[in-house]
Amino acid sequence: MKIKSIPRSILSIFAMSMFIQPASAQDHKHPVPESPKWLTYKGGEGPGKGKHIVLITAEQEYRSEQSMPMMAGILAKHHGFDCTVLFGTNPDGLVDPTMPVFPKKGQEGAFQKHNILGLEHLEKADLLIFVTRLLTLPDEQQKQIVQYFDSGKPIIGLRTANHGFRAPLPYQMDGKQVNIGHILGGSFMKHHGNWHQDSTRGDLVENIKSHPILTGVKDVWGPSDVYRTFKEGESLPEGCTALVYGQPLIGRKQGGETNPKKEPLPVVWFKNWKTSGGQSARILHSTMGSGKDLENPGLRRLIVNGAYWGMGMEKQITATRSVDYTGEYKPLVSGFQYEKLGVIPQKPSAYRK
Repeated sequence: MKIKSIPRSILSIFAMSMFIQPASAQDHKHPVPESPKWLTYKGGEGPGKGKHIVLITAEQEYRSEQSMPMMAGILAKHHGFDCTVLFGTNPDGLVDPTMPVFPKKGQEGAFQKHNILGLEHLEKADLLIFVTRLLTLPDEQQKQIVQYFDSGKPIIGLRTANHGFRAPLPYQMDGKQVNIGHILGGSFMKHHGNWHQDSTRGDLVENIKSHPILTGVKDVWGPSDVYRTFKEGESLPEGCTALVYGQPLIGRKQGGETNPKKEPLPVVWFKNWKTSGGQSARILHSTMGSGKDLENPGLRRLIVNGAYWGMGMEKQITATRSVDYTGEYKPLVSGFQYEKLGVIPQKPSAYRK
């Protein structure tokens, strides 16, 4: 039997197909379009491939406008997560940590609401990491945040997140108001350490050191002070499990002397949040988390581990995958003396390093 020759055109198509990668190996598309209004970071190779993390920075004191892009870079490049950073902006569209949270007396009519562009992208998020402080947002933006809070998806709140909104959000269950402290497991009551004077040594809770979130975490320290989130003589609410206690130190150097007048208090804990639909969301809250705190690799690793844990990926946590910066990171000092500290409104693109 004579076999007919295969046409050259068919051979060419076959040869080309040998070099085409399967769809899973092809370059993927970030779930959020690029825009001058926010920053997107496409995930590289890593366990997080196919997962999307939204990070929100909208506060006035702790330089999260610098730290959240830094964390997004780490999560994307070293761990494979697609990341989107949303910013608090002024009416000119500039990232503006100098916007006041309260109106001046007699000028209430001139008070400008805060603004976070891109909150619609929370619908595509697998995890939210947020640092907000005493915000007054438009109604639609409040609803978008509440929609995520009630979605059953995981949440990581850092530092001022526990007093992230000036007024209650439009979130009720069984006729009762839901506050951010209910979700995170506590709200800021006062500075336990001396504000802008003490620093904090993070001591891992001994009997829970094997928890996945603490994998490879060590030498936690930060120059911000310890928050008190519950009354003296009380403890974290039921359902919260402390991972790290913060010991106030005298001065602002790592390894400094323990402040003998200040007992250690929980600074990192986890819990579940039961939504109105009965879903159970994993929650991690750290009252450490200023821009300067996040120069500490132990704290960065804890938050990265928390992202894996929140999304049910704890088996993929390792102590060795990098939490190193992916670009220059030199956060400004915390505080409200904006001119002295060099804090000025800037475009979102200024924070991509």
